[in-house]
Amino acid sequence: MSLGTQLFLFVSLLATSLEAKNVLLLLADDGGFEMGAYRNRIVQTPYLDALAKESLIFNNAYASVSSCSPSRAAILTGMPEHQNGQYGLHNGVHNFNSLPKVRSISTILAQHGIRTGLIGKKHIGPNSAYQFDYERTEEQYPINQVGRNITQIKLFVREFLQQGKAAANDSFFLMVSFHDPHRCGHITPQYGSFCERWGSGEEGMGLIPDWHPIYYVWDQIDLPYYVPDTQPARYDVAAQYTTISRLDQGVGLVLKELQDAGLEEDTLVVYTSDNGPPLPAARTNLYDPGMAEPMFMRSPEKGSRRNEVTYSMTSHLDLVPTFLEWFNVSHPLPASLTGRSLLPLLFHEPTAANHHSNDEPDDAVFASQSFHEITMTYPMRAIRTKRYKLIHNINYQLPFPIDQDFYVSPTFQDILNRTLAKQPVPWYKTLRSYYQRPEWELYDLKMDPTESRNLFGKSSMKETFQQLHDRLQKWLEVTNDPFRCAPDGVLQDTGEYLNNPTCLTLAH
Repeated sequence: MSLGTQLFLFVSLLATSLEAKNVLLLLADDGGFEMGAYRNRIVQTPYLDALAKESLIFNNAYASVSSCSPSRAAILTGMPEHQNGQYGLHNGVHNFNSLPKVRSISTILAQHGIRTGLIGKKHIGPNSAYQFDYERTEEQYPINQVGRNITQIKLFVREFLQQGKAAANDSFFLMVSFHDPHRCGHITPQYGSFCERWGSGEEGMGLIPDWHPIYYVWDQIDLPYYVPDTQPARYDVAAQYTTISRLDQGVGLVLKELQDAGLEEDTLVVYTSDNGPPLPAARTNLYDPGMAEPMFMRSPEKGSRRNEVTYSMTSHLDLVPTFLEWFNVSHPLPASLTGRSLLPLLFHEPTAANHHSNDEPDDAVFASQSFHEITMTYPMRAIRTKRYKLIHNINYQLPFPIDQDFYVSPTFQDILNRTLAKQPVPWYKTLRSYYQRPEWELYDLKMDPTESRNLFGKSSMKETFQQLHDRLQKWLEVTNDPFRCAPDGVLQDTGEYLNNPTCLTLAH
């Protein structure tokens, strides 16, 4: 073999090894900031904390929708729920699916020879839009077995990685979608409100071999501001912490499998949650407890930031552009995406964010919510900058709907019972204000981080409102939101519906 041939082969092999990039997306189900990395003093999350120390930590990451299926669809398509069509919880009976032409990251990558896998909760459709080469989800197994049994999750991850090596597939995209710390609901109450007893080794609870349960004392918990300080709520959060610890140990097992397979140095690891916790003002709300998410990103590339914080405003809609750039793949419909790649952030912080500016005009995220369950129609649209948030409650004349898992929870039942009995509710809201919301909510998050003082209608905020309103409306037009004329107008079909629709305002 000549020297030239040897050199050509060496360069070819080098190029191949450099191209063998992978993504591991770790997704919590209703997870918030219950971890040491985000300064929770009580809950024990050593594996998440260790991952955060090796990652860039996002302090301004937000879901584009505060509901399970719509959020998963947004994460995997890069489109908000009103654009991809997954308006509410995946439901074949009522056709709660994404639109037929929608393409997810898994189907795009598969066309480029990149192997894809999903382990755990799927809860989106149709399958044609969200097909993975390797699937171990609730569509084949009981949801707790694929989403909470961390020993089983570990073995599925091992199988996926081994199959990739056997097939000599260089690159993969693997999503491990935990079901923790989602509520257990009313179907299996014997496992506890957060399924914190399931697999614990207690009599009748079964055993998860790799899980070492951690139990928390209810009166030693730091409650977040949006949870009422009552004994039922404290018991509730203590149970949540136990399942957070199971999630944490599961993350540790998955990362160990990646390391044992020798793939750690080729893999971008991302951790986040689909939406906020199932607690008051959180999940299904566009207040910060519902849409602010934990997120960190560990890059194997030299020079990437580790154990650093970014203050850049970040949306789940940025994840698809990030993954596409990581794999050097183009989106077939690039105009459909409004997000941006986060890879540059892994190396340097934007100048404006370095000064912690609260007035950077272009630094904003957008949110869109239409349903949760099939009967929970309450469309909301929102824009959030570092300083301000504007929420448009399109269906403001109806009471805000309460999802079933939260409705039967100890926390909410206690709020209901205290309110009915005219007893004090040690909470930052009243039940009436939670149910009955105005059409517009405008908050100065610098002066009012709990979003307690609505500034809409104040003369001093008129210009701020108009700027936010116009930016939000522009985003709704770019993403072709069918609700963008509501509630005071209708979307008028001009014959060029997708290109030139107009709003017809109704006479008052």
